[in-house]
Amino acid sequence: MADPLSCTASDLLPLLGGAANATAAAAFICDRFGSISTKLSDTTYAIDNTYLLFSAYLVFAMQLGFAMLCAGSVRAKNTMNIMLTNVLDAAAGGLSYYLFGYAFAFGGPSNGFIGKHFFGLRDFPSPSADYSFFLYQWAFAIAAAGITSGSIAERTQFVAYLIYSLFLTGFVYPIVSHWFWSGDGWAGAAKSDGNLLFGSGAIDFAGSGVVHMVGGIAGLWGALIEGPRIGRFDRTGRSVALRGHSASLVVLGSFLLWFGWYGFNPGSFLTISRSYGTKGSYYGQWSAVGRTAVTTTLAGSTAALTTLFGKRLLVGHWNVIDVCNGLLGGFAAITSGCAVVEPWAAIICGFVAAWVLIGFNKLAEKLKYDDPLEAAQLHGGCGAWGVLFTGLFAAKGYVNEVYPGKPDRPYGLFMGGGGKLLAAQIVQILVIIGWVTATMAPLFLALHKLKLLRISSDDETAGMDMTRHGGMAYIYHDEDENSNLPQFKMKRVEPSDTPTPEHFPQNARV
Repeated sequence: MADPLSCTASDLLPLLGGAANATAAAAFICDRFGSISTKLSDTTYAIDNTYLLFSAYLVFAMQLGFAMLCAGSVRAKNTMNIMLTNVLDAAAGGLSYYLFGYAFAFGGPSNGFIGKHFFGLRDFPSPSADYSFFLYQWAFAIAAAGITSGSIAERTQFVAYLIYSLFLTGFVYPIVSHWFWSGDGWAGAAKSDGNLLFGSGAIDFAGSGVVHMVGGIAGLWGALIEGPRIGRFDRTGRSVALRGHSASLVVLGSFLLWFGWYGFNPGSFLTISRSYGTKGSYYGQWSAVGRTAVTTTLAGSTAALTTLFGKRLLVGHWNVIDVCNGLLGGFAAITSGCAVVEPWAAIICGFVAAWVLIGFNKLAEKLKYDDPLEAAQLHGGCGAWGVLFTGLFAAKGYVNEVYPGKPDRPYGLFMGGGGKLLAAQIVQILVIIGWVTATMAPLFLALHKLKLLRISSDDETAGMDMTRHGGMAYIYHDEDENSNLPQFKMKRVEPSDTPTPEHFPQNARV
């Protein structure tokens, strides 16, 4: 569409009539319009880049949420270890994504399988992307690695974390994001040549499959190959709860992740200043950003409440840890279709996601699968449901707004759009499972064979903070015995033979 502020002297001359110096006046006016148009264009770029940078900061803040969630979900003796792995995911992921990952994901023009430009951000920025886009995509890549670390917590060697984190963020995850998010990807809904899978492409707007399934399936294979933690199942095969040491940290981490999800999902629009021109000047991409934040909120909230009452019916008590995991399961599920579904549909998404998580946890227990953070069940299982949900409930109007240029594009099956989008979503689930299995399972097997994966049973029993990291995360007394500071040394509380007043026998004489 032509710039409404552009003009040429020949356009204005008839309007100026025969006035003296009409040609010079027309040229001057057009030059002023051109300056204004350039300034507005620059301002639009600045607004959009600032929006994307702010979204990147929110997604990066989710690393703190992951760290707190992981720390609270493990036993106190492994707190330093799990927090260090979260720092490692961000640091190692930063280098690997800079050197290789971004190029494999978005290094176009390329083929449908893998990108081939911008290694080490060479020849960057380009007309297609700026540094804010790189930072945003890096934050997504390290989120996938953070998911995997939860599945293999409390029993994994530190070198294994380093190796898998580099491999996942530098190769495995970028290939998947290229397939579904790059303009060259073979299965993406925004493929630039218009040759879409089933005429639709797979819609995974913010990554239920690309991020959550990749991290969850990788964690599944790591936990399966390592085996359960010592004491997780007794000799008869019965499940034994190895509870995390701090519900407070779990709740803190969950709220931080909730906050960061408003960069994860709404931020995936990448820009905010685009006008749709369909419902008046008040409606545009800024409205879609707000709607996406609403669908995200409703799905997470519904999943949390469903888990609260569902677990109350199943086990007879209210458990804040279960509620937090249910909340995150709802978020993981809505991430795929958050921009293309109605708010009421997000409630359905969250409701089903809660039961998906509960069901997968029951299955994991029966199969003696041990995942300290329920990461494979939560991100893998709920993420897969979210991809399917999009194929069922994507609304026609929203699909055409978010993915313009193809008015006859298929949309959700339950919304009257046929089954082509659902078929593309099923293909996405299958290829992600296949790709992650083909890459991460051999890596974990190789580490296992080389004895680089699992720590010794003695170290696992004692806790990695003492055996691998030089001390506990919590100090209950001052190590300097000569210190004048008050001492708060912890000791075991033994049962007393002296009954407390409220427990005197009823017939006892005073």
